[in-house]
Order: sequence, then C-alpha cells, then structure tokens
Amino acid sequence: MSLTDHGVALTAAEAGAAIVRAKFGGSLTRQAKGPGDFATEADLAAEQAILGVLRETRPDDAVLGEETGGVIGDRTWFVDPLCGTLNYAAETTMVAVNVALRTGSAVTAAASADPFTGETFWTDGHRALVRRDGEDRPAVPSAESRLVDINLDPHPDSPEFSATALLADVEFNRLFRPRVLSTTLAVAWVGAGRRAAYLTAGDLRDSVHFAAGIAFCQAAGCVVTGIQGQPLHTGVGGLLVAADEATHSSLLALLR
Repeated sequence: MSLTDHGVALTAAEAGAAIVRAKFGGSLTRQAKGPGDFATEADLAAEQAILGVLRETRPDDAVLGEETGGVIGDRTWFVDPLCGTLNYAAETTMVAVNVALRTGSAVTAAASADPFTGETFWTDGHRALVRRDGEDRPAVPSAESRLVDINLDPHPDSPEFSATALLADVEFNRLFRPRVLSTTLAVAWVGAGRRAAYLTAGDLRDSVHFAAGIAFCQAAGCVVTGIQGQPLHTGVGGLLVAADEATHSSLLALLR
C-alpha cells in the first residue's frame, strides 16, 4: 500500500533521525559552508537517507535540501537533515530533523523528529500529533511554562528585531522566562505545549529549517505570525509563534 504524504514525511524524518542518532558522539568530518557555519558527515548522511525515501516514494516531486540544494515546484519537499549542527558537533542532543511538503502555497504534510527522545512532531495539514513508540497523541499548546525560546543567530538584514534588547527588558523578564535552544525543535515545542512562544527574525519564506515546525504549530492551533504580528512571510518577515492569543499579544506589545 502506498504511503500518504504525511506517511512519507514521517518515514523520511525518522530515517534521517536514525542516522543522526547513530553518528552522535563519534569523530565527525566537517565541511565548511561559510563563516562560523559548517555541515558534518552526519548532516550529509541524514540528508541522503531522507532523499532516498523521497526518491522511492515521490520521485516526481521537487526537493530542496539544506545540504544538496534543489529546486522548488508545485509540490516541493523541504529537507533539513540536522537542525542544530553546532549543538550536535559539541555533543549536545538539542537537534531536529525536519521534512515538509509544500503543495502550492500551503504545507500539507510535515514531520520534525527528535532523534534522541524518539518523538516526532507531525501534521497532515489538519491535525497536529506527537508520535512516540509508535503511538500518536494530539498536540496541545500551552503557555503555562512561560518559557520563550529566542533565536540569537545574527540577522543583520532585520534591524527591527533586537533579541538582546528583548532579553534585557524588565517587563519581558517579569512575564516570561527566556530560553535559547538553537534549533527549530523549539518551534515544534510550542505546538506541543513545552514552550509558551518562539521568536526569530529573518526571511523564512522558503526555509528548510522552519517549514515543518510552522506547519505543525499552525495545525495545533498556535498563533503564528511575522515578528510584527503581520501575516507570515510578509513585511519585515520573522516569526512569532505563541501558544495562545494572550501570549502573542503580550510579546507583540513588548516588541513594539
């Protein structure tokens, strides 16, 4: 029986996660990509495992991979084989393996796998579920933790958002507790109720890093906008994902 699109996303993300898990802690060859940026052999091997699943199950679809590039078409798979490479290379397990299918302008299937807990956060474009040990349970956003993850990677093209200014804001620290996970696993955690919100600047329109987490959070019922509260992928860009309207409004007021 052929796999559904969300079945393909799950299978591909879990195949990549198996490689990431197996190579953790070993000696890793690095491939430079730019100043302060690199891929490890685990990134490359995980992407090849994901691409193998996609070639077998969806050979006619376009693919855009973090490491191997590609093209965008009517049906495009966005592949991020190891989000959190710096963490991983430092033997820190805060990473994600992201696979998402965009059909036209909407992401219709996505999976974000945590290689070390065995959890996969996935959506078929309508439901948001967390799979562990073969069992699925609904994702339920919650702001109860008050934890807000902030992406501190530099975005020189986005002067409208200063992460450091927000971190120093007295009111922000009264209302919330900042965290820095440095992987888009933190985006999925908002949908799963483990973070109150997530913030980043940058142009995320065709981002292999963020497509899966955004789709999962939207399906879970989170409030998902650009950094200034505007429709996603418009204006100054960026991303503000909040567990509920009250959290979103509070953060917007601080950002303004």
